[in-house]
Amino acid sequence: MVRRGFRMKLYRGKEEEYKKRHDELWPEMAEMIRAHGGRNYSIFLDPETGDLFGYVELDAESLWSRSAETEICKKWWDYMADIMETNPDNSPVSREMKPVFHLE
Repeated sequence: MVRRGFRMKLYRGKEEEYKKRHDELWPEMAEMIRAHGGRNYSIFLDPETGDLFGYVELDAESLWSRSAETEICKKWWDYMADIMETNPDNSPVSREMKPVFHLE
């Protein structure tokens, strides 16, 4: 199992919309995440900065990396592009975070 943490950036004033869209996560998107080995997935918001912190546990990096190639993932990126920082392909600008401590 691989633990992964990352940061993303939400546009100001889009906090409620971001939460709403995730509260209504498409079933196909949830299925794709699980099918690509993702579980125990959480996203946290710092309301003062708009920073999002994501945490996900993965079965394998190689399996997870293929999730970005799915049509449902690309559709989700397009859906979210108006409320957060994105790359030219509408994938979220994501900064990997280095693990420095873990306690079970």
